[in-house]
Amino acid sequence: MMELGKVGIWTFAFDATPWPRAKDALAEVEELGYGAVWVPEVVAKDALVHSALLLSASERIVVATGIASMWARGPLAMSQAHKTITEAHPDRFLLGIGVSHQPAVEGFHRADYSKPYSKMVAYLDAMDRALYLATPPTTEPRRVLAALGPRMLELAAERADGAHPYFVPVEHTAFAREHLGPDSWLCPEQAVVLETDPGRARTLARKATSMYLGLPNYTNNLRRFGFGDDDFADGGSDRLVDAIVAWGDTDAIAARVAAHHEAGADHVAVQVLGEGPGYLPLREWRELAPALLG
Repeated sequence: MMELGKVGIWTFAFDATPWPRAKDALAEVEELGYGAVWVPEVVAKDALVHSALLLSASERIVVATGIASMWARGPLAMSQAHKTITEAHPDRFLLGIGVSHQPAVEGFHRADYSKPYSKMVAYLDAMDRALYLATPPTTEPRRVLAALGPRMLELAAERADGAHPYFVPVEHTAFAREHLGPDSWLCPEQAVVLETDPGRARTLARKATSMYLGLPNYTNNLRRFGFGDDDFADGGSDRLVDAIVAWGDTDAIAARVAAHHEAGADHVAVQVLGEGPGYLPLREWRELAPALLG
């Protein structure tokens, strides 16, 4: 049975780090006791190939895609890769699939982003009926969907093992649990800055929030929780930045992670923010481990 643990890490760092160093960092993350490592997919490493490398270089930790884009490969290829990796690493690979965002889909993949929900339904249908004539995995391939709104959350409950919401406040976790029901996995991402100075912390946080606030999927979701245009300007109001990014000492960050669990999360994927997406936050992962995993 797959064991995600209560807390994992979410990081761009393994994409930007040369493989020998990334492999060593992964070994330390595993030794520290984190339950999973989540890796993204945009225009860097192929998320499924990357996952297979990370799994081969580790022994226990779950590797999850957060999120493999449905536009990057057809449903047959996605299904084949999912089963291939699961057969090699039983109960250690969690496939996160998402519809991505209009600028990425139309800009990078030259695809039509209209009706993303309907296209996800059709994509899952095609995955589920895809032929696979190789040795089958001995454990059930597991998947979650990137989900923010009610319909995608309910689809995640019906057609996957749960949901992986990204760029969300704690209030969304309670909202997501309501729409997922009691039995589906709920694995939100939580961005953090290990910094007690408010100005410094918010400056680092806005390096991330300013990028995501240009994506309608995220701003439309945040409107559900009382945020508006004034909150989205200039990289985000203090109120929004503080809701999305937990900052402070280890106790403050542990308290935010605990709030997600209290709101219904099964697993929280903690993303340490640094000076840039390639920053390898080994110091912060070490410092946070006792507070988050103890």
